[in-house]
Amino acid sequence: MSLVTTPFGPKATATEVIAGVDLTGRRALVTGATGLGAETVRALAVAGARVTVATRDPGTAKELVSAFPHVDAAPIDLADLASVRAFCRSWEGPLDILVANAGIMMLPTLQRNAQGWEMQLATNYLGHFALAVGLRAALEAAGRSRVVVVSSGAQLRAGVDFEDPQFETRPYDPFVAYAQSKTATVLLAVGIARHWGDAGVTATSCAPGGIPTTNLARHIAPEFLQAIGVIDADGSLIIPDYAKTPEQGAGTTVLLAASPLLEGVTGRYFEDNQEQPVVPGGPEIAMGVAEWSADPEAADRLWDLALPVVEKALR
Repeated sequence: MSLVTTPFGPKATATEVIAGVDLTGRRALVTGATGLGAETVRALAVAGARVTVATRDPGTAKELVSAFPHVDAAPIDLADLASVRAFCRSWEGPLDILVANAGIMMLPTLQRNAQGWEMQLATNYLGHFALAVGLRAALEAAGRSRVVVVSSGAQLRAGVDFEDPQFETRPYDPFVAYAQSKTATVLLAVGIARHWGDAGVTATSCAPGGIPTTNLARHIAPEFLQAIGVIDADGSLIIPDYAKTPEQGAGTTVLLAASPLLEGVTGRYFEDNQEQPVVPGGPEIAMGVAEWSADPEAADRLWDLALPVVEKALR
């Protein structure tokens, strides 16, 4: 199966990839109201979509709601499945586009949600899985709907440890936990493609690239940021040549969510506006989707692990 290619370069903006696309009459839901989420909402709204921003603090979407009469905001805490249930029960009508964008990164200490899941896995994967399951009828009612899951190049660094996904016996490592959660988000798209494809729901995942100006890295120790070249010894931000602005980082997300070039494409992983090949994971690999992230058996295993938890919480 050949890789999907597009005419857009690595730093194409969300505005550029959606130029000429008319989303009038389409309904979109984006989790997260700042950074990549804000740029994704803005691009979809400019194209005419009616967009709901789902965020822990709807006040953070105030500027977006004020700028577009067809954008609204609603509260959701992805780590709290009761909050996800309340959001899903309040939803009315079909849903054409679901963008699972919100996330947390490298919590310095081990935290768990009410179901006992490690907090990064609970937020980045489980909460979005529950949201998709809770809105499945709305996605199917749209006829041809798309789910886009925002992952990270960190999926190249660790697979899901099915023997101890919640760090109950192994030592907690903030980065390993983050990498595991981002692998899980790729597997979420693979799982949706496998389980819901016959109902007209497609699912893809993507990495936005390096975006040093978002607040995702707020929990990361300065020593780590210095080691990877993001800040200098004085704590000042370093903008490397490969870095993207939030609007450029949202380009691939918006491409997958709305471009006719991706019609019918499902179960695949993109970065820099191009589908990426399957590669071995590891510390030396910079691009691609890790074998463990694209593994359909792993996707099914994670699905089976999470689905009973989600179904119980959504009752």
